[in-house]
Amino acid sequence: MIKFFRQSYIVQYVMIALMVLAFWLPTFIAGKVPVGLSSPVTPVYGSIERLLDFSPYMQLAFAFLLMLLEAAVINAVLVDNQIVGKVSTMGAFVFVILMNLTRTQVNFYPFALATLFILLMLRMVFLVYTSQKPEIDLLKAGIYTAFASMCYFPSIFLVFWMMIALSIAHKGGLRLQMIPIVGFLGVYFFYFTGIYLFGDFLATIHGYRDWFTSLHFTISGFNLKNIILLSLLVVATVMLLFMGGSGNFEKTVAVRTKLTQSVILLLFGVLLLFFGGNVLLNGLVFIGLSIVIAYEFSYMGNTGWANLFLVIFLLLVFANHYYFKLL
Repeated sequence: MIKFFRQSYIVQYVMIALMVLAFWLPTFIAGKVPVGLSSPVTPVYGSIERLLDFSPYMQLAFAFLLMLLEAAVINAVLVDNQIVGKVSTMGAFVFVILMNLTRTQVNFYPFALATLFILLMLRMVFLVYTSQKPEIDLLKAGIYTAFASMCYFPSIFLVFWMMIALSIAHKGGLRLQMIPIVGFLGVYFFYFTGIYLFGDFLATIHGYRDWFTSLHFTISGFNLKNIILLSLLVVATVMLLFMGGSGNFEKTVAVRTKLTQSVILLLFGVLLLFFGGNVLLNGLVFIGLSIVIAYEFSYMGNTGWANLFLVIFLLLVFANHYYFKLL
């Protein structure tokens, strides 16, 4: 199975699309979407939610197509940066599994929409390492982060991740560090100007104030079932890192740098799990895991045990979607 998705032909893309459909079919049959997830600090998500709220099936169809688009985007990002092979669908395959592990995730919710902007931001940051003039890429990264935060507000902390990522890439000068911040703040300047002119400015400000004043670390989003699930993913990832090897692939400095940035992104994702709400809907950790696991699957030499684990894991995921329905 691993070697199959190291290739990139029409059959791999069809299989990934069918796998997403299989994950989503029980939710389409139920026809239910979560309610009350929008807030004053998520205007982009809230606007789309209101636009589609006349039909739960329209929201689900939009989220389904969004998942396919995001799978294509992350695969392109990983291929372009040699994190997976030059002709590979491994990034899309791993991403689809991790973003659809449970029925809770198979829906339209703020992070599902923010994911697209986060992936586009990630692409811009990765480009900086090899760019002679990275200013435009950094400006775009800040803009994408702003839009991500308008879908899933904790994405604002990715501004700090970008500063760390630039330092890792030896692009840590103050001038370059400020460019994504300018892009980020520029989006919010136009947004607040529009709200001041045409909306309820005070109510919006109060919404942001309430979010920051209520911000604290909490374990309220955890329960035994999702702790077991996340622990299993951590153990599996550690085993891949220390036992999988990387075949005959020799990591370049650029690839090592981007993997390090991805591990830091994963750590940011872990922190966001403690910001309250259902941890399965705080999905940054799954993006970070997708990158690390896709890399290991792409270059490991002996895939025997990894294939066995992957098949068993997929069977358990599908069993949960269709039978157990534990998460």
